[in-house]
Amino acid sequence: MDLRSTIRAVSRLPFVPDQLVEILCDSEPGAAKESTGEDHTTFWLVVADQFAKRGIVSDRVRNKALEIINHGLDLSALQKLGMSPSDLRKRKKMLDELHARLIAPPVSKSRPVLKAPQPFLMEIGDVFVYPTCTGGCINPYFKSKEMYKFHHKDGSVSWQWQQDGWAAMIAIDRGRAFEFLSWYRPLTIARATAEKPSLETLRQELLWKLSRPGTCTNTQIKRMEFEKIGVLPIDAARLQRAFPDMKPGTYHAVNDISIANGLHVGPALAERALARPGEVPNRRAGQSYPTIIGIAQILSERH
Repeated sequence: MDLRSTIRAVSRLPFVPDQLVEILCDSEPGAAKESTGEDHTTFWLVVADQFAKRGIVSDRVRNKALEIINHGLDLSALQKLGMSPSDLRKRKKMLDELHARLIAPPVSKSRPVLKAPQPFLMEIGDVFVYPTCTGGCINPYFKSKEMYKFHHKDGSVSWQWQQDGWAAMIAIDRGRAFEFLSWYRPLTIARATAEKPSLETLRQELLWKLSRPGTCTNTQIKRMEFEKIGVLPIDAARLQRAFPDMKPGTYHAVNDISIANGLHVGPALAERALARPGEVPNRRAGQSYPTIIGIAQILSERH
């Protein structure tokens, strides 16, 4: 499912099929290039299936998929992983159907592609506040916040998302993958507050966490109830010194991973995942986040 989403996003790029294949391989290098990997055959079969359905003609993809099917590589790999005989028979039927499509004369179709780069919806330095429920932002994949269950840290479940706090984020970086697919990187306060933050309160000695980059649409901005409260002057050099390992959001743009995934704050995030600068993060807690104390560290000295 994830790979199909990636192919859907990549297929919108106005590039020739061979370029699209290279982008997909770079986005999943282990699966694409490691022939002994457990996801290798699935990667190429899914790409071949999706390309055939979308009318994207690639001899490389077609020949690779036919090699996998004709030599029984996929069934052999799945059998070693413990797939049951009944599921293997179902898989073979699917492979036979794919094989029939691949050996048929290829039919190229026109596909909808981006005629221009995706517009930027945020400028570097834009500051937004947004409502939270026990530190979690509104899930923008639902049309309404009343449509999904919200799981609290104590194990209870709310049938309706209910605001009990606020968080704030600054767009500290942005870019475009392959000059077309836009992405953004948020820096958020580490913990939700009871009162709506202001620019003045955000300038205090608060703990901030660096989140993963992600994509964003106008619809998601509305659903998460973002409210822009101002702009802060981000100094690129000081930002790089504060977060030297920060990388572009190419992977997240190609895989269309929403910025919403990085907007949760404490108490939705455990304290041990939010180590202060200089503290050793607790790796057993799962992902830990780079942090700074005080936003002034990354602002222009003349702010």
